[in-house]
Amino acid sequence: MSETLYQKIGGEAKLRQVIDTFIDRVFSDRMIGFFFRNADKARIKEMEFQLTAKFLGADIEYRGRPLDEVHSKHPIMGGQFMRRLQILRETLDTHAVPEEVREAWLSHTESLRPLITQDAGSDCDPDLARKRVIR
Repeated sequence: MSETLYQKIGGEAKLRQVIDTFIDRVFSDRMIGFFFRNADKARIKEMEFQLTAKFLGADIEYRGRPLDEVHSKHPIMGGQFMRRLQILRETLDTHAVPEEVREAWLSHTESLRPLITQDAGSDCDPDLARKRVIR
């Protein structure tokens, strides 16, 4: 039986370490941290852990709400999505995540983009953001 990406990253302890660093960076980031000002950081870390662990092949259930439902009330622009992706990329590098796991994780995150934002590009359009909030 082949080793899962979850096992290749080092299992629960290592994945939680990566997620902790990642979410801490997201919360404190000047460009996107404001989205999380009223969020429960411990809950976000747990949901991110469950979602990622499941994707990486762990026998762990994601118990959060559907991603499109969670993010629909936030006017997330393409550039903000890309900023989060960049923070993830830097975090994976910091933690020396194996290349196979790193590439799969980044690719999977990019595949979730339509559930997070309707912006296909990486620009931030403030007029479009205002329209989304007003809806």
